[in-house]
Amino acid sequence: MTGQVEGRLATLGITLPTPAAPIANYVGFNFAGPNLLVVSGQIPLQEGKILFTGKVGAQVSLEDARAAARLCLINVLAQVKAALGGDLDRVQKVVRLGGFIAAGPDFTQHAQVMNGASDLAVEVFGDIGRHARSTIGVPSLPGDAAVEVEGMFEVL
Repeated sequence: MTGQVEGRLATLGITLPTPAAPIANYVGFNFAGPNLLVVSGQIPLQEGKILFTGKVGAQVSLEDARAAARLCLINVLAQVKAALGGDLDRVQKVVRLGGFIAAGPDFTQHAQVMNGASDLAVEVFGDIGRHARSTIGVPSLPGDAAVEVEGMFEVL
């Protein structure tokens, strides 16, 4: 039986991938108590390949960077699904998303990039998808990824 969140994902044409394995000494997710799930930063990985590389505003357009942030959130949700034994309906609230945008010093549209992830959180979860957020510009990210997104969720 498909849950409500899985139904919304299907309506959006999104199939969650197998969660990416960590590439260093960390875990993909961790629980801080029984109701707080923290998901490690996820890059715009699809089928083992980073789809958006380079600096936003230089090699990566604003539109592509938004798509990268959206893909990062899809990968965050894959980690959430794994953490919750496959039941995304256990998410009670998207508490916080953090975004890291690889860009040069003159780039200032970080918030618009991160909206790719934030908008999807609201599309998937509705009102409980509205979250606190930080968006930070950085000089580089693992694998030359253009964007990385992490998340924190209240869960049952």
